[in-house]
Amino acid sequence: MLTLSDISKAYGGRTLFEDVTLTLTREDRVGLVGPNGAGKTTLFNIILGQEPADSGRVEFQRGATLGHLAQESAPVGEETVIEIATGVAHALHPDPDPHHHVDGHTTAKAKQILSGLSFRERDFERPAREMSGGWVMRAHLARLLVQEPDLLLLDEPTNHLDLDALLWFQDYLKSYPGAILMISHDREFLNQLITGIVEIRQSRLLRYRGNYDDYLEQREANEAQLLAAYNNQQREINRLQTFADRFRAKATKAAQAQSKLKQIERMEKIEAPQNADATVEFRFPQPARSGQRVIKLERVRFGYGPAPVYESLDFEAERDQRIVLVGPNGAGKSTLLKLLAGVLTPQAGTHALGHNVKAGYFSQYRTETLRPALTVLEEAFDTPQRVTETFVRSVLGSFLFRGDDVFKKVSVLSGGEKSRLALVRLLLDPPNLLLMDEPTTHLDLSSVDALLYALDQFAGTLIFISHDVYFIRSLANHVVHVQDGALKHYSGGYQYFLDKTAKLRAGDTSGRDAFFRLPNAPAPAPAKVRAPVAPDPYPGVPRKEQKRREAEARQTRSRELKAARQRVHELEKAIQQAETRQHELTAILEDAATYQEPGRAVAVNRELQGVVDHLHGLTPEWEAAATALAAVEAAEA
Repeated sequence: MLTLSDISKAYGGRTLFEDVTLTLTREDRVGLVGPNGAGKTTLFNIILGQEPADSGRVEFQRGATLGHLAQESAPVGEETVIEIATGVAHALHPDPDPHHHVDGHTTAKAKQILSGLSFRERDFERPAREMSGGWVMRAHLARLLVQEPDLLLLDEPTNHLDLDALLWFQDYLKSYPGAILMISHDREFLNQLITGIVEIRQSRLLRYRGNYDDYLEQREANEAQLLAAYNNQQREINRLQTFADRFRAKATKAAQAQSKLKQIERMEKIEAPQNADATVEFRFPQPARSGQRVIKLERVRFGYGPAPVYESLDFEAERDQRIVLVGPNGAGKSTLLKLLAGVLTPQAGTHALGHNVKAGYFSQYRTETLRPALTVLEEAFDTPQRVTETFVRSVLGSFLFRGDDVFKKVSVLSGGEKSRLALVRLLLDPPNLLLMDEPTTHLDLSSVDALLYALDQFAGTLIFISHDVYFIRSLANHVVHVQDGALKHYSGGYQYFLDKTAKLRAGDTSGRDAFFRLPNAPAPAPAKVRAPVAPDPYPGVPRKEQKRREAEARQTRSRELKAARQRVHELEKAIQQAETRQHELTAILEDAATYQEPGRAVAVNRELQGVVDHLHGLTPEWEAAATALAAVEAAEA
C-alpha cells in the first residue's frame, strides 16, 4: 500500500534519515517511535507530500486513500460538528461544499462515532468554533473513522481523549479495515493495537515485530548484540592500528603496516549503540510526612450554573493512597480535582486538609507560573530543596532537557517543553498531597517513564486524572468512578476496577451495596426479620441416611473453609514477603555504595519495579480471597 524507497532528509547539517526504506501493507498496524526531534512528524509530512525529501521516492498503491490526524487541528469556520464528521466540511477546505451529498447511512455512522468519542447528541449541530481545540480534534477524528481511508496516519491521537473515549476508540480500531501508522506516547494503547514497531534511530528506520513490550525486549537483545559486535570491532581496530603505528617507520614492515591501515579503512564501521532511554538512577527529594487523613470534603455543593455538578459530596483520602479519578467526559473529574486543590471554592460544605498537609496542583495552566526571562536550568534550580546542579541537570536530562537545552530561555520553549519543565519543578520540591490533571500530555514515552519513576518513589498521597492506561495501571491503588455527581470507590488497582465493573455489567451484584458505599459511610443496619422454619433438606430419606449426608456436607464445608483460610494466609504471607523485599531494595538504592558497582542500581531498580507490580497484583487477590472466606464463614455460622 505504501513504499518509501531510499528516503533521506537533513536539516541544517543534521541528518534525520539516510537512505531509509519502509513498506506497509493493508494488514499492518505500526507504531512509529523515537525520541523527541528524531523526525517522526517529519516522516509523516514526507508521506503526506507536505514536505519534500532530499532524495528517494514515496509510492502508494493505485487507488489507495490516505487519512491523517495531526496533533493540532486546522482553523474552523461556521461548520457544525456533524458537518465535520460527515465530511461536508474537510479540514483542508473549511467552507462547506454545497455539492457534497451525505446519505442517511453516513450520518448515522457519524453520530454513532461521535457518541463513542463522548459527544452528546445536542452537540452534533453546534458550530465547532464554539468548542475547544480538543473537541474539534475529536470531530476530525470522527471524520476519518467515517471515511475509513485505506491508510490512517495518526499523530498522538489519544492526546485529546478522556479515558472512556480512549477505550472506545481503542476497541473501534481493533476492527478497522485498513492499515494504521501511528505516533503515540501511550504504551497501553500501542500494546493493544499494533503488530509492529518502526523506531527512528541514528538516521535509520529499525523495524520490530509485535507490540511495544515485545519491541523493548527485542531492542534490549539487539543492543546487547550490537554492543558486543561494536566492542569486538573496536578491539580489532585497536590491534591493527597498534601494529601500523609500531612498524610503519620500519622499512621491512612498512608494507604490512600500510596493509593494516587499509584493512581498517575497508571495514564497515559499526556505530556505537546510543541508549537514549537509559534507566534513571537517582532518588527525588521527598516531602514531609503528613497525618493519616490527608484531605476531606464534606457535604460539598458546587456548580457552574443553576444545575449543580455536585450536591452533598463527600470525599476523603488517606496517606499513601494513589487515587485515579475515572469517568465519562463532563462527569466532573477536573472539577473534583480543583475542589480538592482549593482552586474552586465550595458553594456549600467544607474542605479540610489534614495535619501537616501541603497540597500541590498540576494542571495544563501550571506552565503560566514559569518565568520567561530565566533559563531552563535557572528555573529548575530555583528550589528550596538542597540539591546540586549535577542532580538538577540529571533530572532535566530524564525529561529531555539535555546538553545546551538547559540554557534555553523559558520564553522560547514550546508548550510541551514548558509542561515538562513544570513537572521537573514540581518533582524537585514535591508537596505531600499531589493533585495532577493529565500529567502525561505532551510527554513522549521516555519522559512518561521518568515521571513514573519519580512518582513511584513519591512518599506522599497522589490523586490524578489520566487517559494513559499504562500510567494508571502503574500507579493507582484506588479508583474513584465519577458520574452524575456521585462517586463510587474501588479499593484496588485499575484491573480490579475493570473486573468489578465487568461483573456488575454482567448482572453479578454480589456484594454490590457494600462495595459501592463511600469511605466512612455507615453500613446499613441489618433488617430485623423472623427466622423462617427450615424445611426438611432430605424429605423421605431415612434418618440414618440423613445423618450420613449431613456429615458429608459438614466435611465439605469444613474443607472449603480450610481452603479459604489457607488461601488468605498464603496471600497475606506473600504480601508481607513482598513488602519486606520492597523495603530491602529501597534501602539498597538509598545506599551510595550501590552506585559504585556498574549496573547494580539498574538491576536493583528493575527488581524493585517487579516487586511493586507483584504487590499491586496481590492486593486485589487478597481482597477477593478475604471476601470469599467471609462468605464461607457466614454460611458455616
